[in-house]
Amino acid sequence: MTGNGQVVVTGMGVMTPVGTDAPSSWSALLAGKSGVRFLDEEWAADLPVHVAAGLPSDPATMLPRVEARKLDRGEQLAILSAREAWQDAGAPEVEPERLAVVVGTGTGGVLTTLGQDDVFERSGARRLSPFTVPMLMPNGPAAWVSMDLGAKGGARTPVSACASGAEALAMGQDLIRAGRVDVVVAGGVEACLHPFTIAAFAQMKALSTASENPEAVSRPFDVARSGFVMGEGAGIMVLERAEFARARNARAYGSLAGSAVSSSAHHITASDADGQVFAMELAMRDAGVSPQDIGVVHAHATSTEAGDVAEAEAIRRAIGGQAAVTATKSMTGHMLGASGAVGAMVALLSLKEGNVPATLNLDRLDPKVDLDVVRGENRTGQWSAALANSFGFGGHNISLVFTK
Repeated sequence: MTGNGQVVVTGMGVMTPVGTDAPSSWSALLAGKSGVRFLDEEWAADLPVHVAAGLPSDPATMLPRVEARKLDRGEQLAILSAREAWQDAGAPEVEPERLAVVVGTGTGGVLTTLGQDDVFERSGARRLSPFTVPMLMPNGPAAWVSMDLGAKGGARTPVSACASGAEALAMGQDLIRAGRVDVVVAGGVEACLHPFTIAAFAQMKALSTASENPEAVSRPFDVARSGFVMGEGAGIMVLERAEFARARNARAYGSLAGSAVSSSAHHITASDADGQVFAMELAMRDAGVSPQDIGVVHAHATSTEAGDVAEAEAIRRAIGGQAAVTATKSMTGHMLGASGAVGAMVALLSLKEGNVPATLNLDRLDPKVDLDVVRGENRTGQWSAALANSFGFGGHNISLVFTK
């Protein structure tokens, strides 16, 4: 990447376990509210995991019934968050060919796939929904958003596990810098709370089986962490070429100044500090900032024993110990493909408002984590740059740098 051409963020749309839009989600994170709850559904009774972070409201009820029934839950989230972001950006007047959409996901329409397979096994082929294929396609969220907004500059779908949403933002930045488009609606989505997916993650010992107090289960960087909590959600940003946004007098939250994508080529699931350091260093170089400029870091920090320590080492090596580090998966759980985009929102709003949410449940900082992790109370201050990390199974490492 060359770093040529400023890209600004003019709109945000979010659905998380702590809020159904960006303002409510941000307020909840600042208030230290958790979205982790008991799984009280009948299908969860025999699972080894008894907590998850689901949405506070059913997205299907926020759409017309005819529209909702032909969309997978993840596609519903993408549509709703993209509409919020678009309106937040002031509904830019842009030529369709100069507007692109990039929406990443880790699992695609897995709820449709599993649900329709049950229908097939129980009732036969003729009972399948005619919308099954467009509902299960991983590119479905990007495609539906492009049609909803009339975007003809491309509808793209990075699928890089839990780094998908962050990679979508990096791809959007690249499209604008390359001069291909003026505006990109970019982010990530995930909706896969299902007994099969929960059982699968549990089998690989990734999920916490603690359940005495659901809100205390997700505890990044804490010595008592025992695995992540599965969540669902969506995060969408409107990215614009700075000159285009300036010409229409748009308000900007800040600049997506740098991004980097690296692959660890190390292990299919294990974290690798070297690859993460490389991504952070590349992103800072791309943004034209030094490690000392980074005042805020939104850590990937999922609450797994090995993953948190590897990332802490990587942050320390790449940036140092001066930055205020936050890990909001302590409240939202791990929204997989949506997490990187939501984490980017947290990093940017922390920078803009000078207020960093405290990491929940961090009672005893792991001595292996040699960082200034914000806990107890939110951290206020003025900083010039923030960095957001997002990593995924397969060795995907994405780092994003925002400036005011």
